[in-house]
Amino acid sequence: LFAAQGYEAVTMRKIAAAIEYSATAIYLHFADKEAIVRELCDTDFAHLATHFRKIAKTADPLARLRAAGRAYAAFGAKHPNHYRLMFMTPHPPHHPEDSKIEVGNPEQDAYAFLKWTVGEAIAQGRLRAELVDVELVSQIVWAGIHGIVSLRLSKHNEPWVAWRAERKTVELMLDTLIRGIARAPEA
Repeated sequence: LFAAQGYEAVTMRKIAAAIEYSATAIYLHFADKEAIVRELCDTDFAHLATHFRKIAKTADPLARLRAAGRAYAAFGAKHPNHYRLMFMTPHPPHHPEDSKIEVGNPEQDAYAFLKWTVGEAIAQGRLRAELVDVELVSQIVWAGIHGIVSLRLSKHNEPWVAWRAERKTVELMLDTLIRGIARAPEA
């Protein structure tokens, strides 16, 4: 409902009707719709983090970054409504103290995983010398992959776009991002 109608349009009554419960029954479990969104997002972010944990042992941080980009794009393609709610549906901020996810823990927090990977690449001298801001580099990489996923989800049926294969597009974006941030090999 949130992904289809938007956060503001969804009410507790609409949620109750959709799942064939009374609104009173929902209030026994959730204080308000914000609590429902928090629970849904926590569950979805935990699911995304399981995919990242599978690649955490990849020693080369640039190879890990590439694998994380693939995993992120695959998650969005496989779970489009979850992805829309997590990343494309405006709703109140998800405060760390209200989350079941330990913010900053790369095993639970997908953004922390990305920052950990970028931080290792910087520490190992794998990125261009001027790229020392972990947050900035992480946000650029995230934005690149998110752009592909969100365009696919929101504009996949537009007749004026001759979409190329998703895998090929993701790989080219990852190549472009990694080449753009990586230190040039010594000649």
